[in-house]
Amino acid sequence: MTLGATGARDQQVQLATHQLALTIWTFLAFSLDAIAIAAQAITGRALGAGDVDGTRAATRRMVVWGVRCGVVTGLLLAAASPVLGRLFTDDRAVQQLLVPVLLVAALGQPVAGVVFVLDGVLIGAGDGPYLARGGLVTLAAHAPLVLVLGAASAGLVTVWLCFAGVFMGARLVVLVRRARGTAWLVTGPRAGVASAT
Repeated sequence: MTLGATGARDQQVQLATHQLALTIWTFLAFSLDAIAIAAQAITGRALGAGDVDGTRAATRRMVVWGVRCGVVTGLLLAAASPVLGRLFTDDRAVQQLLVPVLLVAALGQPVAGVVFVLDGVLIGAGDGPYLARGGLVTLAAHAPLVLVLGAASAGLVTVWLCFAGVFMGARLVVLVRRARGTAWLVTGPRAGVASAT
């Protein structure tokens, strides 16, 4: 945010708006993450019981729930975007800039719903090493682009488009690719994990 600001006032407005948008995004992420927490437990239990077909079916069902909840949170966020800024600040510039940023965040909610669910599924499957590598791939795709956009003074809305499109899109690709495969469907205790007995 500081790279793209053209003056002290512009910097203040962009930073304040970004902080508010990020706070609202995080709140919605925690809401959507409720499905991911359930996904962890359901996946761990099903794979621990050796039920690969049940794991696949539960994953499909939870992804559908993730999309549905993401659509609902996205619609609610879009509808509330004109008034949310007034709850946090009296600054008209921040209120005005927050609306298009929240509309971008609203568009990203269905993708976020799927991403958070698949995170939970793969965590429940004990697939942490893949998630770590996938995080590096996502970072490699997103970080250079967002730095270039910031240096080019592309503006906060463009930075959020990059976040919703590239960062969340890259996470979606990484997670869907893994979920479609079979490497994470390890039943019983995972190799290399110490036994609790």
